[in-house]
Formats: sequence, structure tokens, C-alpha cells
Amino acid sequence: MAKSVVIVGAGQAGSEAAVALRQGGFDGAITIVGEESHPPYRRPPLSKDLLAGESRPEALYIRSADAYAKAAVELRLGTRVLAIEPNRQTLTLDRGGALSYDHLIVATGGRPRKLAMDGADGASNLHYLRTIEDALGLQEQLLPGRHVTILGGGYIGLEVAAVAIGNGLRVTVVEAAPRLLSRVTAAELSAFYESYHESKGVDIRTDRVPVRLGTSAGRITEVHLSDGAVLQTDLVIVGVGLQVNLELARSAGLKTANGIVVDAFGRTSIPNIHAAGDCTEFDSTFLGRSVRIESVQNATEQARSIASMICGIPKPYDPVPWFWSNQYKLRLQMVGMPQGQDTVCSRGSVGSDSFAFFYLRNGFLIGAETVNRPQEFMLAKQLVAERAQVDARALADETIPLKQLLDQSRTVVSQ
Repeated sequence: MAKSVVIVGAGQAGSEAAVALRQGGFDGAITIVGEESHPPYRRPPLSKDLLAGESRPEALYIRSADAYAKAAVELRLGTRVLAIEPNRQTLTLDRGGALSYDHLIVATGGRPRKLAMDGADGASNLHYLRTIEDALGLQEQLLPGRHVTILGGGYIGLEVAAVAIGNGLRVTVVEAAPRLLSRVTAAELSAFYESYHESKGVDIRTDRVPVRLGTSAGRITEVHLSDGAVLQTDLVIVGVGLQVNLELARSAGLKTANGIVVDAFGRTSIPNIHAAGDCTEFDSTFLGRSVRIESVQNATEQARSIASMICGIPKPYDPVPWFWSNQYKLRLQMVGMPQGQDTVCSRGSVGSDSFAFFYLRNGFLIGAETVNRPQEFMLAKQLVAERAQVDARALADETIPLKQLLDQSRTVVSQ
């Protein structure tokens, strides 16, 4: 067995890989190298609990520093890896010296895609949200009565909008696509969320992009949109996607596309180098295509698969993707990626705060989205994962438990 594993990236994937290695019986040296000063932490709460002031930064830590020490996992925080040298199996660090490895796990994640416009760089009231420091800095600016312009109608943008509305700000969301959440949800759910945010006072501007910024004394005061509208603003928040951190991998010669290309065991194109999390691209049997998934589930399960591989117990990773988002008192949970569906059915009243959408193709369930229905979501995950053949009318009928439909589907398959 290898004597040492080094993990580049102190995030969800990095933390999970280290713990899974120990659980799998790996007794060599494990080192996590991370650029931030914090131990690995969960990023989803940044735009929810932490931004709203409902939790402290320490509550986001995946594990305490003592837990890593007890597991004999070395944390090298505030440290940047400058280069990977595969032939020598070493890393060059910005603090000097080299770090050797037998197995390397690259879990470098990504960074917010920047707003490439004159006046954006250096503007004191322009914010991105990726780190604890980002969230704490933005939290201080969400003052009642201010007008915040949010560029991007995805998860981050809408979660921040909900927090800002709760803090008494005026909020405008600008989205380039014709609808909100267009990359991650079907049109039916987008329509619900647009209506719900508008009912809370959010000004939604879809199918529009910023074309110019008006600035004064190093601050953005105006956002000019493609339809000619001019938004007077006190602060701007940008949530237009993730730019994957691929520079380190590319300079080392790893094969990359939309992410670091890995197989079902997390192996890259170079022996003894693995990759996990937001920075990876892999073939998905479920989706029938190559995919890069940004989610806690993906980072966690992919990291466990890599740890099993290093420990000599190969367990391929082939996920059914699922996601969640908290906005106001709405708990959105999704499984699958609805694309190419020919039938859509709803369960419960869509005008309420508790319902579900199901998406079928040729009679088979390919995706589901639930709002405030956690128990049904757990059953929907199983139905989608098993590619259940389900009658749409039965899915829409709340008198028929989803558990019954799951059992019926399994009975049919077993016959």
C-alpha cells in the first residue's frame, strides 16, 4: 500500500477523502493542502445561514481541527501549490520546499466567474460569494433600505435575494437566460420560483444582461442593461457561475476538458493522480454523456470512491445527481437532470409551499423536484435511480403513496 497521500484542496472532497482513507484502513501519511486559513468547510450555507447571520463560521466546518489531528491528518492551510511534478511525484509550495506523494488527489474546485466589464475590478461595493470571508464581508453590506442588484438567477443569486429581502433591502435580479434556474431546473419550477420571489418584492429581469457600469469614487452606482434600463444601485452581487481551477492540472499534463477528466474510480490520465469534486468531468451512465457536477453529493461520493481505490477496494462511482436549495422557507430538493422529458406531472398544489414535479420519458421517471416534501424526495431519489416505470396519473394522485409506486415498480422488474 502507498505510504503517503497528499490532497490538494481543503474543501468537501478533500476532507471526505482523508477520512475515508482512514476508515478504509490506510495507515500512511495524509496531508491536506489548502489556500484558505480555515479547515475544510461546507460552502452551501455561505449564501444561506451564514449570510443571514444565523450561524457562525465555525458551524460550517466539516470537522474540527482536533478531529483531523486525532485521525493523523496533517492540515497545511494558507498554503498554495505552485506546481505538480508527476515524474518526481512532488509538489512545489509557495512557502518554499517540496512535498512528496505516492498518491495525489486533486480537489481544487473553482472560483466565481468574474464580471468582465469596465468599472468592475476594484469596485468596493462589488461582491462575489465563494468563501467565508466573502459571506462575512457581504453580510455587513446588507443594510435595510439599500438597493442590491444581483447578476445571475441561479442558486446563489436567488438564495442571496431571499436573505436580502429578509434584511429589508430592495432587490433586483438580472438573469441572461429567458428564465430563472435555467441550467438546473425545468421550466415548470422556474415559473414557480419567479412568481414566489416577485411576491416577496424581488424585481426579476430575465433575458437581459448588463452592458455598462456607472461608477463614482470607486463604487458602482448604476447598472445599464441590454434593454436600455438603468438600475440605480448601492451594491452589486455577481453569481454567474463557476470558473473551474484547472491551471494546476493543465500545467502538470493532466487531460482536461470542461474539468479534469477522470474515470469511474477518479483516476486521471497520469498514474497515481486522482481528482474529485467540482473540478472533475466524467462519463455518466445515468445521463448518457460526459458531465461535470457541482454539488456536495458529487464531491463526497467521488472522494470516497477514490479512497476505496487507494485502499485496494475498488468501488466505481456512477452517480444519480441530486441537489438542494433553501430560499425563504422553501426547501427545494431535486434528483436527476430533467432533459428530454415528454411528460410532466405535479403532485400537490403548485400554488402552495408544498408540492412536487415529476418528469418522465417514455414512461420512465428521469427526474423529480420537490418543495418542502423531504420524505417524498427520499422515495423520489430511489424511483429515479432505479429508472422506475411509473404511471403519471398515479404520481399525481396524492392518495397513492410514493412508497407503493416504488414497491410496484420493483415487483414488475423482478418478474
